[in-house]
Amino acid sequence: MNVCLLYRDSDSPGNRAYEDADNIIRDLGLKALIQDSARRLKMDGGKVLSVEEEDTFIADTMRRVMMIPLSTREEVEYRQAVLKDCIRHEDLIRGLYRISSRTLEEWNMLGRGTYEKAQQANPAVKLAESICALRLLCDSLREIRELTAGEDKESGEPISEGLDSEGFRSFFRRLRAVFSEEREQEALKVLEDISFYMDGGDGGGIRTIKARIVLECGLEDGLKFSSMKLREVSSESLRFFRPGTTMKKLQDLKYSRIPDSFPVDRDPRLAEQEKQLEFGVVSSLVGRVKDFLMPEFQTFFDQLKMQAAFYLGALQLKAQLKRFDMDVCFPEVSDRRTLSFRDLKECVMGLRQRVHVIGNTCDMENTDLLIVTGANQGGKSTFLRSIGIAQVMAQCGLPVTAGAFRSGLFPRIFVHFTRREDSSMNSGRLDEELGRMDRIVDRIGEGSLVLLNESFATTTEKEGSLIAYDIVRALGEAGVKILMVTHLMSFAKRVYDEKKDDPASGTVFLSAERTAEGIRTFRMIPHPPEMTSFGLDLFEEIVEKHLSGSGNAR
Repeated sequence: MNVCLLYRDSDSPGNRAYEDADNIIRDLGLKALIQDSARRLKMDGGKVLSVEEEDTFIADTMRRVMMIPLSTREEVEYRQAVLKDCIRHEDLIRGLYRISSRTLEEWNMLGRGTYEKAQQANPAVKLAESICALRLLCDSLREIRELTAGEDKESGEPISEGLDSEGFRSFFRRLRAVFSEEREQEALKVLEDISFYMDGGDGGGIRTIKARIVLECGLEDGLKFSSMKLREVSSESLRFFRPGTTMKKLQDLKYSRIPDSFPVDRDPRLAEQEKQLEFGVVSSLVGRVKDFLMPEFQTFFDQLKMQAAFYLGALQLKAQLKRFDMDVCFPEVSDRRTLSFRDLKECVMGLRQRVHVIGNTCDMENTDLLIVTGANQGGKSTFLRSIGIAQVMAQCGLPVTAGAFRSGLFPRIFVHFTRREDSSMNSGRLDEELGRMDRIVDRIGEGSLVLLNESFATTTEKEGSLIAYDIVRALGEAGVKILMVTHLMSFAKRVYDEKKDDPASGTVFLSAERTAEGIRTFRMIPHPPEMTSFGLDLFEEIVEKHLSGSGNAR
């Protein structure tokens, strides 16, 4: 049985992961989001009491799922609807994760998937483990099926009536069809009938379980059995008496007087045949239950744990964001030339630096190229990261830290951020930048999104501007959407002059706002590129602080 909480018709993604996944996580700071999604907050009346340790399985799942983009509006809305149900019924998704995790842990202890152990195990031990596994599956599946039978803690309504998403409704409908109460009773009846094989007395108990196996057969010449059929199998609970005691002898006498019966424990040959008969009968019945359960649920709990982990991580991330006053919204899917958002915040900065993050509002239609210029330390790189983070989150069905967000879907996202020089570099910074860009160009294609952050600023302004212009023009002609922050003013002015000659070029210019007094507001506003980054503002501020500090010292 497929879980289908992440995808409508399958448990496997139909899309490929981002080819630039490692750089996306590194340059956008997504590691912080992934780590916080794997930590549960313990709350009391809106106050955080403690933060649990990171659940590495949730973290690994979030990283994997976030790096596989959804490709259609329908896929995004399907996943968003499931997440909205999870937000309304948090106990439900926590229950699914808890049950699937516990089931897999206990199942693995029974040797599930261990081929070498299965090959070496005694047949009787293997059969016993199979019985335990079937009991475990039945108990877990019943527990999952009954999760919706209770009432929601907040609304008081039955959980089953509060599920609006197609994903959850279809999941529980399929589960009830494949593992109905009738089929569960059939499986439990078989397990109860063969309980003598697993639940016998240990010699110190009060009761013991004995097998009752009724066979039907004919007799041929030489008293040979023929046409043997199994008529009945059941387990009988008997009072246990130690061998050799008077009560044991009386019990044996009682059963010896039953017509056509005789004790087998006095003859080793008969006792061995009894064991073989029990083993064969139990193996046959266990095989029937396995034929029903295993094809449907062999990988069910693996998928359920993974998919529940993603939604649980999403809930925990939402709680972490709310903790630092960052509200979220569910993004709307539009065409690829649209980028519109209200009060969009760079959430990684808020989570890691514990600061109030300034949001930005933009409405860009029919845009193919966005160029952001303006004052140094004005928030341009933060602004670009906020868009990149929101785009990645939107494309995997997660909410974004904004009042509203609308954008297209891009199967390929690439990032090219300037990096500090380190000892591991075997060449200059410009060579390293060009090498990364060359690898991007090799994998890029129409419908891609590229984020360029101060690229090619490691050489002269003139040379960097020429390189940037040629690359941006080539990417644009290839149908790639480009969002870039740059201090290459010659490049920006050249593109701006071309835009004046072609107003429909699809190029938008924003600038980091700076007041007349030199104050940075950390907001991006529509503005033509200026031939300065106002670095003197920062120089004067640093000098003033230094002189002020020196004066105080004196």
